[in-house]
This record gives sequence, structure tokens and C-alpha cells, in this order.
Amino acid sequence: MGKILNFREIKNKKFKKKYIIYAILGFIILYIFLSIYWLVKTPGDTIMVNNGTLTLEESSTGYILREETVLKGENYKNGLTPIVVEGERAAKGQTIFRYSGLEEKETKAKIEEINSKIQEALANQPNIFTTADIKNLEKQIDEKSQDLKKLTDISIITEYKKQIEEILSKEAKIAGTQSKSGAYIGQLTKEKEEYENKLTADSEYITAPMSGVVSYRVDGLEDILSVEDFSTITKESLENLELKTGKIVSTSTESGKIINNFSCYIATILNSETAKNAEIGKKVKITLSSGNEINAEIKYVAKEKNDEILVVFELKTLTQELIEHRKISFNITWWSASGYKIPNSSILEDEKGLKYVIRRKSGEDKKIIVKVLNKNEKYSIIGTYSDEELNLLGIDIDKNQKIMKYDNILVYPSK
Repeated sequence: MGKILNFREIKNKKFKKKYIIYAILGFIILYIFLSIYWLVKTPGDTIMVNNGTLTLEESSTGYILREETVLKGENYKNGLTPIVVEGERAAKGQTIFRYSGLEEKETKAKIEEINSKIQEALANQPNIFTTADIKNLEKQIDEKSQDLKKLTDISIITEYKKQIEEILSKEAKIAGTQSKSGAYIGQLTKEKEEYENKLTADSEYITAPMSGVVSYRVDGLEDILSVEDFSTITKESLENLELKTGKIVSTSTESGKIINNFSCYIATILNSETAKNAEIGKKVKITLSSGNEINAEIKYVAKEKNDEILVVFELKTLTQELIEHRKISFNITWWSASGYKIPNSSILEDEKGLKYVIRRKSGEDKKIIVKVLNKNEKYSIIGTYSDEELNLLGIDIDKNQKIMKYDNILVYPSK
């Protein structure tokens, strides 16, 4: 019987020993997890005060408004030919495009045919032309022809071909006065000039009524998305346009337009607290999807339904992006500030409403009054009060200590 009791005692002792070991291991594991948790939550008791930059930004989509005048002639059904290419600036009164005449296709075919005859006649001439003018013209034709092989822009290719034809005509006129077959070449040159005059006479030329940037991206919204009266713009009117963000406006074959290149506008609907406090005249920065950063100014603010705000930004730069789109995604930088950058969690407020931090120096903690200059959700840019401001606040200047660069402050202080 005694042996049985001893066995039980031994068994109970072993069980208690195991229990104690397990309990100790449990506490160790719990301590490790808690240490890791607090290390992640508060990576350090203090943080060093240093210089930094803080911004307040917001992303949105907006509608592009421009001051633009659509130009459309009577012969628009014949199709237009650009003279001033897309995106280039034109002066008031400058011819920017033309409409073809009714027989333009046939007239151009005749000119091409005569050009071929002139080239053939010149090629069959004896090599008797030794004048500097002829050699210079031939050199120009050769250079233009070589450059033409490398070009891809249709407007530049067209211009090069026109220049080659003009040089060829000059060569033909000179050759016609020096060769035995000069009469034939002269006659061909005269016929060509007659057809070119007909081409010009039959065309309808459109000139710029004002200076500005030329565009052929006409979408019919020029009068709807107008800059004349921003009060006509609402969230509902913008959404009813059913425009896709980032879609490129197609090029028209019937009309062009002149855009005021001195200012452009973006209308957007926002609901942030910053937008609700937006003031006309405030300067901001707009960043387009391409990365282009443009200075802008708030030109118009209006309240919409559901506490939303319509804000119209004025941009003084007209990029290609702002010409070829109507609805874009963009980023607003409301403000940017530089100075001492610290976490918001480091800042406390006393009973007088003054902000302060706790500086730790040589193991001693001290309250340091600071001025919050700018802040976002996570960080603040802080500064110090001037002596005059401290006097007005009733703070003893001699006893007050100011925050300094490289000071160590508590990240999560308590009052």
C-alpha cells in the first residue's frame, strides 16, 4: 500500500514539474510576442527632430475647359488640308487650313504628270549646265530627297515634297533658258503654274480670327464646356456628358479651331475638407498623368449636393495633353511646406490650447512649446514662436526653451 502511494506522489510531482515548465514557456512566448508587438507599434521611444518636406495632396478626375473658337468654311464637305499643323501657334489673320476645290483631285494629277515630264526632259538634257545656280539647286533636291526617306510625320513629308517641287521648278526655268529644248520645258513650266493657280483659286482658305494654338480636335463641346460663365457648370451637367477619362478627342476632317494658349481650366468635383475650405485666388500645383507639373490658381468654387464642392482651377500652361483630352485624371498638391518634420503623435496640447512636445535630454524630459505650421494626417511641420508672440501669449522669454534641430522628442508622450 505504501508503494502505491509513493508511485502516486512521484506521478503528481512529475505532473507539477511539467506544468511549471509549460507555464514558464508560455510566459516566455507571451513576452516575446508582446515585445515584438510593442516594437512594431512604437519602434522607438524618441525621434530626432530634423528637416523635412510635407505636402497635402488629393487625386481626382476633371473636365478641361478652354477658350476656343471653332472655324468651319462653306466647302467643309470637300475635306480640309492643314497649313498650320496640330498644336502650333498661329497669328491673327494667318491662314491655318484650306478646303479643297471640286476638281482638286484632277488638278493635282495634272500637276504630278507635268512634274514627271519636266524631270524626264531635264534628265535627257546634255550635261551643259555648269552654272552655280544649277549645281546648288541639284544639291538641294538631293539633300531633301535623302531626308525624305527618314521622315514619318505626314505634315513634314508634305512640306518637303512641296519644297522639292519648288526647287525643281526653279531648275526647269533656268534650264529652259539655256538648252535647245528650252521652249518645251518652258511650256511645261507655264502649264504647271496655270494648274497651281487654279488649285489656289478653287480652294477655300480659312484664317485665324485671333492668335492662339491651332487644333483639329473638334468634339462639339467647345460651347458647352465654356469659360465664359462657370456658374452654368454643375456636377450633373458634367456627368450628363458621359465622357470617358483619358479618351483622346478625334481629329476632324471638316473643321479646326483656335485655342487661347494663355489659360486653360480644369473643373472637378471634390468632397475633402481641404476642398470645402478652398478659397479663390489660392495657388496650388496640378500634376497630370504624364508627370507634367503645372502651377494653378483656384478661380471658382461652388457648393454642390451632398457636401460636394465644384472647384475650377486655372492653368497658365497649355500642354498637348490639355488639348487632346476633355476628361483627365490628375493630382492636386494643395500645399507644400518645409521645416522641422515630426509625427503628429509627438504633439500634445495644454489647457491654454498651446501645442508642445516632450524633449528628452540627458535622461530628463522637458515640455517645449512649438508652433504647428502645417500638418496632414500623419505629420506636422513645426516652428518656434517669436519673442513678440511669446510676450502676447504671456510666456516668460527667459525661461522658454525652443525646439532645435537634432533634439530628441518622445514619439508617444503622455500628459
